[in-house]
Amino acid sequence: MKDVLKNFWVLEGLDGAGTTTQLKNLERYMQEKGRPVFRTAEPTIYETGKFIRRVLSGEVKVPQSTVAYLFAADRDNHLENPLYGIKSHIAKGETVISDRYFFSSLAYQSIGFDYSIIEQLNSRFPFPEYVLYVDTPVQDCINRIDSRGNDKEIYEKLDYQLKVHDNYEKIFSKLPDGCHLIRVDGTLTREEIFDFLVKELGI
Repeated sequence: MKDVLKNFWVLEGLDGAGTTTQLKNLERYMQEKGRPVFRTAEPTIYETGKFIRRVLSGEVKVPQSTVAYLFAADRDNHLENPLYGIKSHIAKGETVISDRYFFSSLAYQSIGFDYSIIEQLNSRFPFPEYVLYVDTPVQDCINRIDSRGNDKEIYEKLDYQLKVHDNYEKIFSKLPDGCHLIRVDGTLTREEIFDFLVKELGI
């Protein structure tokens, strides 16, 4: 069984679910409460993450297998880098909240690629203490993405997101002890979602 990393929280959801908004809200709330917190995301802002964003935008085309390996490399650096990695922030007494983690790799990259390979690539990474899953209907997410008016990323398509949603359900059905799933209804208002998360987290 993989380890559970205490004081590490992860937001997950479909594209357009609103995870980034809640990430910022939680960071601000904890800062106001005087609790040390570090906000981060995957893909990261570092070099591998920057390249992944070019792939997701469609600017650079690589095989799905390459995407999976890129995410794993970015995640390893995200966790382990002694200067800015997740573990280094936790060691300083901070709670780390990330917008996406290896659950996204399992849900997204396994479509059109061997799930067992994705699982193996991520097998050494610890589970977070909390998974905050903003569970939003697929069509609602697509509507939100369309309303932005920006170019869509390669995964932001209805049929793909339907498969991702199904994958999330399978993944979250088998979390280990110590990794707590908090599922929130993504059709609620932003304020209602935030209030629910704060209550469930006990912060």
